[in-house]
Amino acid sequence: MRSVRIALPLAMAVILLSGCAGFGEQPDITRDWPARRLYSEAKSSLRSGDFETAIDYYQKLESRYPFGPFSQQAQLDIAYAYYKYEEPASAIAAADRFIKLNPRNPSVDYAYYLKGLVHFSEGQGLMDRFVAMDKSRRDPGAARDAFDAFSILVQRFPESRYAEDGRQRMVYLKNTLAKHEVHVANYYMRRGAYVAAANRARFVVENYQRTPSIPDALVVMAKAYKVMGLDDLASDTVRVLRHNYPQHVGINEIENLEIQ
Repeated sequence: MRSVRIALPLAMAVILLSGCAGFGEQPDITRDWPARRLYSEAKSSLRSGDFETAIDYYQKLESRYPFGPFSQQAQLDIAYAYYKYEEPASAIAAADRFIKLNPRNPSVDYAYYLKGLVHFSEGQGLMDRFVAMDKSRRDPGAARDAFDAFSILVQRFPESRYAEDGRQRMVYLKNTLAKHEVHVANYYMRRGAYVAAANRARFVVENYQRTPSIPDALVVMAKAYKVMGLDDLASDTVRVLRHNYPQHVGINEIENLEIQ
């Protein structure tokens, strides 16, 4: 009977081990694929929206055929795949890598454009898709990075097919950044930090010309100067505001501002 008791556990162990083998790592179906097929399958997955598979195939292509004819395009395509897969850090890293390794590639303009798109979309969470949010109240870091990427695109590749879209996005970003600075300036006003408020508003006037936030910045400047007793500066600012924006409601706000 003892031999039976020993044999049973051994038999169970054999069965379990054989069963586990069936759940082991699956063979890599791409192992013998040539570079052309890897690239074709990756591109097909990308077009169909299977970004995870596309990224996997592009990574294998770069690893197995680093100097092949499809390598450079794979480096760029994987950046786009990461972007669509909502992996912004990986997308930017891939775009930067492509720019560094292929500075004279005809598609380098697209790499800068893609960087701008990634930053442009960065920080837009799930709630933004359902609730209208004022983007100027967010951390402006991503907006600045997007503006910088589009700026490089427009300056270095003015004839690029992506340049016009980049210019339009830069206008939007410039308006957003200016509005953010006015929000900060008003925050300083509410906190009684009048010097900081005036400086922040002056920064808008000096650096974000021809944006809708200019009159609001002038209002903050005039209020801050008036509260601080800098009457000449306040009067000069109101004069500029009245000359360029005679109907702005902030003019009455400045005139009726009570100094405590």
